[in-house]
Amino acid sequence: MDNGNKIKPTFSGSNPSPKAERKNIVVGITQGDINGIGYEVIIKTLAEPQSLELFTPLVFGNSKVASYHRKLLCTPDFSFNLVKKPDQAHDKRANIYNIVENEIKIEIGKSTKVAGEMSLLSLNAAIEAIQAGHIDVLVTAPLDKNNIQSDRFRFPGHTEYLASKFKADDYLMLMISRNIRIGVITGHIPVSRVSSEITSDLIYKKIKLLNASLRRDFGIDSPRIAVLGLNPHAGDGGVIGNEEEKTIIPAITRAYDQGMLAFGPYPADGFFGSGNYTRFDGILAMYHDQGLLPFKLLAFEEGVNFTAGLTVVRTSPAHGTAYDIAGKNQASPDSFKAAIYQAVDIFRNRKEFDERNKNPLPYVAKDQDMPENAIE
Repeated sequence: MDNGNKIKPTFSGSNPSPKAERKNIVVGITQGDINGIGYEVIIKTLAEPQSLELFTPLVFGNSKVASYHRKLLCTPDFSFNLVKKPDQAHDKRANIYNIVENEIKIEIGKSTKVAGEMSLLSLNAAIEAIQAGHIDVLVTAPLDKNNIQSDRFRFPGHTEYLASKFKADDYLMLMISRNIRIGVITGHIPVSRVSSEITSDLIYKKIKLLNASLRRDFGIDSPRIAVLGLNPHAGDGGVIGNEEEKTIIPAITRAYDQGMLAFGPYPADGFFGSGNYTRFDGILAMYHDQGLLPFKLLAFEEGVNFTAGLTVVRTSPAHGTAYDIAGKNQASPDSFKAAIYQAVDIFRNRKEFDERNKNPLPYVAKDQDMPENAIE
């Protein structure tokens, strides 16, 4: 980007409009940090022709930046279809919408202020588009939590910012893969604050939210939920901390009494080490690393970050900007690809769930209530 130029976004506010009938689900993709591996995993994913049979992608970014990354990857057979408006995405094409008109300065592998500004502009453009009904789901490429900070963005990351934008009081960062789903009670906060932040009411709310998400977003009718303890050995009956006895167990009991299949608290080390996690549809960890460390060991390559509790579907890959390998054609697209497929699946699951609950099956009389010969 020219140093003397100010970034001029090309999008502007618009009133929400009803969604037009579409053949494919339109996936809105934010470019993330332009100096990281975002464009690499985006291009590698969209360069596979079969992917465009399942969804219609629309990247909120810059065509010149995309071309720069495409040349780094040596993919001459791939190109983006530039659209003038977010509602003009073409099926079976990899679409891109320019969020700025300026020349953008790219510094591969570096955290820069320009990259942070571009990340936020892309995110805001995609949020506006999904609110207006131009896209169906949102998939966010990795951003740098440091360079994006400004007067307009004072949040620990995507999750909290999106929760604010969509006015979600209760939300849950949920890490998902084919074999495991882990949510965290407390998200991006210092470990020193975890114990004071955890309350019985908070844990109950997260169990309730996870239960609802597993049913609506993943199509699991009676999900089994495991809740981890906070202390080593889940407190050992109060010998190593009393949060389990005073805070966690009452929340689990309350949820169970309300018909939710919640169990625990389980000591985190033995729970994952023994493979006990495979018996549950969802898991709640007490803090960030307690959940994400085993998740990334078990499912890093295909892991997906999903924000449960939003009115819209949002996913992202489980990895970050990976500045150290940016521009070297070394990044795996598997996690990003999984993020798109998960978003599409969740969108369909929600639609099916909502239709089923909006139009429940009609009452069928018992046999003794039926007139003779009513059923042949």
